[in-house]
Amino acid sequence: MTAVVLEKIWKEYGDQIVLENIDIRIESGSFVALVGPSGCGKTTLLKMLLGEEKPTTGRILLDGTPLKPEPDWDRGVVFQRYSVFPHLTVLGNVLVGREFEQSLFWGRLFGDKRRRAIEDARALLKAVGLSDHENKFPAALSGGMQQRLALAQALMRKPKVLLLDEPFGALDPGIRAEVHAVMNELWMAEGITVVMVTHDLSEAFRLGTRVIALERRRNRPEEKERYGATIAHDITVWPPKKQNVLNGSAAALAPTSATLSASAALH
Repeated sequence: MTAVVLEKIWKEYGDQIVLENIDIRIESGSFVALVGPSGCGKTTLLKMLLGEEKPTTGRILLDGTPLKPEPDWDRGVVFQRYSVFPHLTVLGNVLVGREFEQSLFWGRLFGDKRRRAIEDARALLKAVGLSDHENKFPAALSGGMQQRLALAQALMRKPKVLLLDEPFGALDPGIRAEVHAVMNELWMAEGITVVMVTHDLSEAFRLGTRVIALERRRNRPEEKERYGATIAHDITVWPPKKQNVLNGSAAALAPTSATLSASAALH
């Protein structure tokens, strides 16, 4: 499990300040949901954690070590649109990360390494409910199934931190609840640290152990360039998710009264 620390992060694009003075410590095994209005820097912050963007000032630490300047195997990511390869089967999509990680030249594993990788891939497909679809191509899967495949694909690399950028926003409500349950079970089983961007407050409190709201406190036109978003609320979700989320139980999917009260504070 992995702790993430953001120290005095500022992000500027030219004369425009997007984020200012962001200080966050994310404990190992946490599930942190980042919320806030459009344009407040949620995705920019996620891109900095991935390594696609760099802070203008400040630093990001992963287990006490400065984040590497390029994305690597430490971090997995799932986007809103299904980041799967259309020309590979379901099994091939899950295998591909392990193959490129362990065989950069060939892009393919052989012998015992391949057998172990296939075993691991099939275990993940079972966990996300896709065991019966391993020989299908993504085009034959529903949206919810493709997003479950994307989760399995990201976890196959065994990242220290899983980054989710509006991963369930394009799903219908019924399918979204189903994928939420899968996400909870995977998070508990893997003991992974998760950071998720979402516009959906109920989703943030349903999945997260902690909800961090970013907000621009100065929104007049003349202020928007010189003042960025900062942390407006930092709420620990209670009771702890690991006491509620057991075998995809109904308690895991329903906000508690304490959660609803905290959600109201963000409006």
